[in-house]
Amino acid sequence: MFSVHYDANIFTPAGPWGAFIILGPIIGGLVVTALVTNFAPEARGHGVPEVMDAIYYKEGVIRPIVAAVKSLASAFSIGSGAAVGREGPIIQIGASLGSSIGQLLGLEPWQRITLVAAGAGAGIAATFNTPIGGVMFAIELMMPEVSVRTFLPVALATGTATFVGNWFLGPQPAFAVPVLPALGHQPSSMIALGLYALLGAIMGIAAAGFVRGLSAAEAVFERIENPYLRHSIGMLLIGLLIYTLFHFYGHYYVEGVGYSTIQAVLTNQLTPLAILPLLYVAKLVATSVSLGSGASGGIFSPSLYMGATLGGAFGLLVTAIHPLSEANTANFAIVGMAAMVAGGTGAAMTAVTMIFEMTRDYGLVMPMILAVALAIGVRRVLTRENIYTIKLVARRHLIPKALHANMFLVRHAYEIMDKDVLVLPAESDFDSFLRQPEHQGGMKHVVVIRNNRIFGVLRVNTALRRGLEDAYTGVTLGDVAQRDFTIAREDDIAFEVIKRMWRRGGAMAVVVAGKGVPTDADVKGIISKEHIADSVAASIKDYA
Repeated sequence: MFSVHYDANIFTPAGPWGAFIILGPIIGGLVVTALVTNFAPEARGHGVPEVMDAIYYKEGVIRPIVAAVKSLASAFSIGSGAAVGREGPIIQIGASLGSSIGQLLGLEPWQRITLVAAGAGAGIAATFNTPIGGVMFAIELMMPEVSVRTFLPVALATGTATFVGNWFLGPQPAFAVPVLPALGHQPSSMIALGLYALLGAIMGIAAAGFVRGLSAAEAVFERIENPYLRHSIGMLLIGLLIYTLFHFYGHYYVEGVGYSTIQAVLTNQLTPLAILPLLYVAKLVATSVSLGSGASGGIFSPSLYMGATLGGAFGLLVTAIHPLSEANTANFAIVGMAAMVAGGTGAAMTAVTMIFEMTRDYGLVMPMILAVALAIGVRRVLTRENIYTIKLVARRHLIPKALHANMFLVRHAYEIMDKDVLVLPAESDFDSFLRQPEHQGGMKHVVVIRNNRIFGVLRVNTALRRGLEDAYTGVTLGDVAQRDFTIAREDDIAFEVIKRMWRRGGAMAVVVAGKGVPTDADVKGIISKEHIADSVAASIKDYA
């Protein structure tokens, strides 16, 4: 019987086709392959790396067709049983819509990139009813620059998306969580914190396994050149897995987004200790095979699933050994969800914020922060790249590991200029200048003056004098001076100086004192591209 009603938090009922359910993922996989291969190859996989690639390497340009293809491909992947999430598609769909609007309006690249980040954050906010989490996601993973002009559009987009999403999906959190015990001030609370920290370390190992496992699956399936055969083999394995789980345990468990299993763990409906680690391994394999062979979907939901099952198993083990009033299975499952998401994606603030918004349990924020920190630390020891960047690194497209404040860009021109500069008249003989003993060796910056006004600049390698002792060129400094320079005042900030140099296409800026038309007496120094590079390096040395 067909129905348009679907609740992801309830287990999918048994299909009427029995063992033929194995064919469901294969049929869906063929449709997905046809869509992706013929219309938008970038819609394959979990999509977030493609969005990051567009931001950092394509000035925020994403083809409009990606949104339509990603929507259809992900719907068929998830609906037919592929073990993928629904947030990856909505991130790429939202980003594609933002990029398309930016291209349609002819916006500047930074504005288009802001719209891409806003679309991605809005998509994830509406999907999980997490407006703050959507903002954090955009800041941590999408935005190369954070300021009022970029933050506010993202915040407005995520807030609006959540408001509209509530009309259709309701205001309730993504998961219904029973009232859980909070940490108190008893000695046992310190034991509980230690256990949460241990769980975070375990999740770091699990996250590294997920990153490496997915990357390995993609490498293995890439050896099969025919995309239809490749994805059919992967989906056949998924069909066999979900039918086996149904045959022995009564549910398909790993098909689709897996929210029903997460909900069951949080409400203590899955209490056999042995089944939870089994489901963790099954989901890890199923997600890696699904995405590796060509499915379209996200990794956020699978990460939540693996975190809940492994965290729940840890909680059951702790309860069996020594029960704690401050912690139970659901507590450990929630903390495990945050730690697994953070470990896999590297987005610490996003993980803590989103899991809090999805469960509305403030008492677990501190344990989540502790577990998230350890999960990311352990994962980075085992594999430096997260699940998003490892795919881009394989393409030689590197993504910054951190956002640094532009401390250098607010320094004044007089702080970064080179004061060792010569001010000479344009009529000066170039040969005589090179032969002067005080000018031998190294680079010299010369400001060339004509009629008491700055005429040009010159950067000379005075070591050339050794080969020109008997030569005569007959040229003056004015003949060889470069005219592509700009003027900077002592109090100008580096950002403005760089902007002027870029607009003029110049290699140097002459720093002068006072106001009005500068004369030779006003010259104080030179800023070259080399000075800018050295100053930037000095400003980030403490973070390198």
